[in-house]
Amino acid sequence: MKKHKSGSVWMILPLYIFTIIFVAGTLLYMVALSFAQPKAGHGVEWVFTLANYKKILDPVYMKTFTGSFLDTFVQSFQLAITSTVFITLIGYPFGYFMAKLSDKWKKRAMIFLMLPFWVNSLIRLYGWMIILQTKGLLNHALKSLGLIEKPLRILYSYPAIVIGMTYVLLPFMILSVYSSAEKLDWSLVEAARDLGASPFKAFWTVSFKLTLPGLLSGVILTFIPSMGLFFIADILGGNKIVLVGSLIQEQMTKGNNWPFAAALAVALMILTTLMIMLYRKVTNAKELEGVG
Repeated sequence: MKKHKSGSVWMILPLYIFTIIFVAGTLLYMVALSFAQPKAGHGVEWVFTLANYKKILDPVYMKTFTGSFLDTFVQSFQLAITSTVFITLIGYPFGYFMAKLSDKWKKRAMIFLMLPFWVNSLIRLYGWMIILQTKGLLNHALKSLGLIEKPLRILYSYPAIVIGMTYVLLPFMILSVYSSAEKLDWSLVEAARDLGASPFKAFWTVSFKLTLPGLLSGVILTFIPSMGLFFIADILGGNKIVLVGSLIQEQMTKGNNWPFAAALAVALMILTTLMIMLYRKVTNAKELEGVG
């Protein structure tokens, strides 16, 4: 028995080491870096200061890019909410009905979901540029069907960014809902129907509540990344919409101000954590067991 326990500890130890170094360690380094000072040229001076956090609300510095820093956060939240709504409307029904398929079709559906991950996301986004451009496949198809006379200007617009966010993050929602729906005891739904509940009422009172953890996990896995995936906004939006991730990247590269970039990242992490806590309180979901 003791040998079995010692063997289990040695098997888990690499996971703990990896988590401490590459997860907890990097987060602690980011927080510590946010209290440091940038050097005149490159590098960091490890002198404690709150100047980076004060700079976030500094009226003089708040004017960046096309608007204020707070506007950047507002734009990021609006885009994240919009993308998450579309992802939920598409991903929840897909994942729910995917769990009701036979084993043969479940495997096929899973393969189709995994196929896009075999190709670099940048290449896939350039494919969407070909589809959405003025002389692209979408406008050609709509004109052939007689639905439009002039080509639609979708590329380098807000809808194009939402389409890109939805495309990239949709599999995470589908897999989260599927993981939760697959564990659902369908006999409970049948029992609700036998007791006189309508199909919608049986779904709302039984299926939806039991798959809510998966939905919540999917929202978290899509909402948070959509605030920082600046490369999607750059490629499909043409830099017309600035995300918090864009501001952080700008400070890391052109600004050479790593401490301020770290402070922005910490602020983003705190705000998204508060959003998650608020969502969990509103939905009364106590656990995030939908994935895995």
